[in-house]
Amino acid sequence: MNFTLPDGNNLYYEVHGNSEAETSLLFLGGLSQTTIAWHAYIPAFKDNYQILLVDLMFQGQSDNPANFRSFQEHAQDIEHLLNHLAIKKLIPIGISYGGAVIMRLMHYFPQKIQKAVLMATFAHKTPFFDAIGTSWQRALDTGGYSLMLDVMLPFVLGRHYFQNPLIPIEMLKHMRVSNDLSVDRLSKLMMATAMSDDFRKELENIHIPTLVVCGSEDLLCTPEMHHNIVESLPNASYVEIEDIGHTLNLEAIPQTISLIKDFIQ
Repeated sequence: MNFTLPDGNNLYYEVHGNSEAETSLLFLGGLSQTTIAWHAYIPAFKDNYQILLVDLMFQGQSDNPANFRSFQEHAQDIEHLLNHLAIKKLIPIGISYGGAVIMRLMHYFPQKIQKAVLMATFAHKTPFFDAIGTSWQRALDTGGYSLMLDVMLPFVLGRHYFQNPLIPIEMLKHMRVSNDLSVDRLSKLMMATAMSDDFRKELENIHIPTLVVCGSEDLLCTPEMHHNIVESLPNASYVEIEDIGHTLNLEAIPQTISLIKDFIQ
C-alpha cells in the first residue's frame, strides 16, 4: 500500500498480523533492503501483534524525490504514517540504517513507543566505518549496485555465513541486483549516513526500554559501537550473537525472533 506524505511523496508499507492487537510492531530494514527482508518474521508475531513493514523513502517501492532525507526526516515520515494508521502503542525494530532512523523516532517522537529493538546499527561513525562507506560510494559510482554489492558483502555478512550460507552468495547477489536499486536512490540513502552527526548525547535522554543486538563478526557496526549505544541509553540491554555478522535478519533469523519475543512479551 502507498501512503501519501504531506510533501506529496508516497511511502510504501505493508500491514500484516492481528489488526485487533493492542500493540503494533514496526520493522525498518537496512540500506538496500526492502520490506521483503522481514517476511520471515511475520509468522512468529502475526497472532499477537499488528505488523507494519515500511520501505523508507528511496527504498523498494517508495518514491524517489529529488533531495535526500536525513534520519530525522525519515523518522518524520514514519510518524506521519503512524498517525495515519492511528497506531497508539508501538514497538519499533530496526536494523542498520533502519535502526538509525528508529533512534531518531525514539528521540523526536517517543509518545507511542513502548519498547524498541536496535539491531546491527550505529549512533556514531568511526574512521573505519567512514572508510567502508567511501569504498561503497566509489564502487557505486564506478560500477553501479552490482559492483557495490561485491565490495559490500564481506562487510555485511559474517565469515561463518560465507562458509555455510542460508542463501548461496551468487543467488543472494542476483536477488539483490534484481531489486533494481538505482545509483541515484542508493546515493541519496547513503547521503543520510554521510551527513549524520554523533547521536549518543541525544540517546542519554531516551528512557524507553531498548534491546540492542549485535553479531560478534559485524565489521561495519562493531560490537564496540553497540556498547557505545548501550552506555548512552539509560534503559538498554545488550545481546551479542556469536559467529554472526551484520545482516542479522538474514544470518540470525531464529535467534533474533527469539530475542525479540522474550523482550517484548
